[in-house]
Amino acid sequence: MNRRDFMINAGAMAVIGGLAPACTQAPPAPASSRTLGIQLWTLARQLAEDFEGTIAMLAELGYRELETFGPYTFSDPRQIEYWNSVTPQLGFSASGFFGHGVDSIRDIFASHSMRVPSLHTDLFTLQTRMGELAEAAHALGASYVTLPALPEEQRQTFDDYRRAADLFNAIGEDAASHGTRFAYHNHGYGLVPVEQGVPLDTLLSATDPELVFLEMDIYWTIAGGADPKDYLARYPGRYKMMHVKDMQGEHVFAGDGGDATQWIELFQYMVPLGDGSVDIAGIVDAAETAGVEHFFVEQDRADDVSVAVARSADYLKSIGFS
Repeated sequence: MNRRDFMINAGAMAVIGGLAPACTQAPPAPASSRTLGIQLWTLARQLAEDFEGTIAMLAELGYRELETFGPYTFSDPRQIEYWNSVTPQLGFSASGFFGHGVDSIRDIFASHSMRVPSLHTDLFTLQTRMGELAEAAHALGASYVTLPALPEEQRQTFDDYRRAADLFNAIGEDAASHGTRFAYHNHGYGLVPVEQGVPLDTLLSATDPELVFLEMDIYWTIAGGADPKDYLARYPGRYKMMHVKDMQGEHVFAGDGGDATQWIELFQYMVPLGDGSVDIAGIVDAAETAGVEHFFVEQDRADDVSVAVARSADYLKSIGFS
């Protein structure tokens, strides 16, 4: 995936072998949190070309937990319309369950002993289609419906983060009423202090810890100038999931990380786990102590993504993942 693809993908994220006999239920969750997981956006193009073959390849590498991305057939029409507007440039149009029904995709995953703890979705769908979203989550055995990014127009000021906290509490309450959990993945913006404080800290402090959970992205947290271990220590029990990424060298955003151009400037430093300078093992230890339950490899850009996900799997196995 090249930089042009990433610019398109950033917008999409922000709005945003043979099979064994099929099982009808997802396998039970493991006792240990160190289970190999991957965010499927990492292999979006490969999945669009050969969904079942790509899933089989991931299973062969040892991945056992998957995080999906939308839109889905039941997503808010506005998000589906947006997705359709960018797919000509992406080169593929598949997303969500890649043309499979919920029952079918559940059986494909289960046949490879794979679970789906989290579904990434968009703000529109969280606000208007929680029932359908929760139904899909229940069918797949997922605990979390996760917002990958707060839309740019809703994080321009410090007060925007206060309003976002109120919105997140309402979404979290709605999710809970449907028997699921709402989680928020921060992309690295909101970490630069302003006069009133650190915007992300205000968002976390103003959200109900029983209703709003968090997914940390190691790479973008570091790019925002923050220490992942510090946030894990200061907000124990809040972070339940983690995107595990490595960085070559030490790099931060030129500004506040609020737009895709700044992301692209750092994109070139993203490398497979173990090939960079991030203390992945130490962060994973801190994450387990803080209550993180699921770890997903995510590499938004790689010269050869199949090689990258294999190298990352090998590294995680070396620090106790299975």
